[in-house]
Amino acid sequence: MYVTEQLGQFTAAIATRTLPPDVVHHAKRALVDWYGALLAGYPMEPTTMVEKALAQELDQGKARLALGRPAATRAAALINGTASHTAEVDDIFREAIYHPGAPTFSAAMAVGHAIGASGDDFLRASIAGYETSTRIGRTMGRAHYQHWHNTGTVGTFGAATAAASLLRLDARQSANALAIAATFAAGLQQAFKMDSLAKPLHSGRAAEAGVTAALMAQQGVTGSLDVFEGEVGLGQSMSDGPDWSHAFDDLSSVYNINAMTFKNHTCCGHTFAPIDGALELQKRHGIRAEDIDSIRIATYSPALAVAGNMQPRTAPEARFSIAYVVATALLHGSVRLAAFSQERLDSPAIRALMERVQLEVEPQLDAAFPRQRAAQVRITLRDGQTFAMLQPTRKGDPDMPLSDEELNEKFRELALPVIGQPRSDELIAALWSIDQSANLDPLAR
Repeated sequence: MYVTEQLGQFTAAIATRTLPPDVVHHAKRALVDWYGALLAGYPMEPTTMVEKALAQELDQGKARLALGRPAATRAAALINGTASHTAEVDDIFREAIYHPGAPTFSAAMAVGHAIGASGDDFLRASIAGYETSTRIGRTMGRAHYQHWHNTGTVGTFGAATAAASLLRLDARQSANALAIAATFAAGLQQAFKMDSLAKPLHSGRAAEAGVTAALMAQQGVTGSLDVFEGEVGLGQSMSDGPDWSHAFDDLSSVYNINAMTFKNHTCCGHTFAPIDGALELQKRHGIRAEDIDSIRIATYSPALAVAGNMQPRTAPEARFSIAYVVATALLHGSVRLAAFSQERLDSPAIRALMERVQLEVEPQLDAAFPRQRAAQVRITLRDGQTFAMLQPTRKGDPDMPLSDEELNEKFRELALPVIGQPRSDELIAALWSIDQSANLDPLAR
């Protein structure tokens, strides 16, 4: 069978498959994390701009935006997909270098509201989207990530799978949905190499494209079923011709949704190991930021390629600056949404400490990417003392996970400024019990 056919069979079967309890629980963890990211990004640019741009598709239809505004299905997928990737707090599957939640849940939510799906169906469809897309991303590999933004490309397949499952497409239709989605997949890394609002649009477009592909397949539109492994297919044109023969051997036996990274900082994930290492050294040795002479960070090369901006001037640029977020962490103790206020961006203290940061590639850590996201951090004080450590992973990674309560705390921190305490409490309870709900109305409210 072609890749599309293998994945089509899995997608069609997920609605009736018996899912292990831990998979359901981890899916709820991912949902709580995604909804916090959705609310945080909803009042931010470019989400507000996209909502205005699509005004003709709003206040109609059965789908819903983050705060309950009615929308046409594809518009809801696009706007929510954009919002949930805007604040840079959404989840990661590290082996695929990919944020699955934003495109997958956004597509599932839009279709789920539109058709009146049950909470259980919604959660199953989202799990399916995570499983198909993470394996596609893992197979496309590091070669794909050299030029492409995986959340825009790979995310299209998570969205298409989730939508196909909710629409109850059969195996053949689901395969065609994925084949069509492959021709829609896009998102260039160059979009966030300089000040730009385009990066979150990749996630929104992936959600919308996946929904569109599934709706078209439902009506009988067909795609090239060999689009992944064909001689000019996705693998050849957007990667280095990966081997697909065993890419899905563990599908249905291993669930990647159990191995998600949930962000503990509100910035690019490539900056996390440096932040964690710097904060740990500060804690261990009582380091004061004003006593620091230099900070040397050695890590894997994509971290420098994506987050090596040494002179960020705007919030989007600062989220992709190791120097900025490490300096912010050492001065303020954390990197939360406040880290990207104009006051912080203009802070002389942060700017001065940034000048003492040195970045370089460490070959062994580079070779371990993407399975491991590590950094060596060395801080030298003005009196000559030097403290160093290897930060082998990131707080929030599967081997150093956030607890359920830590996820709840993160959700509240993101949601409270947008919807307040009573609604936050009501919403988080609805998210944790979504599989028991007859529909998605509790979330829409």
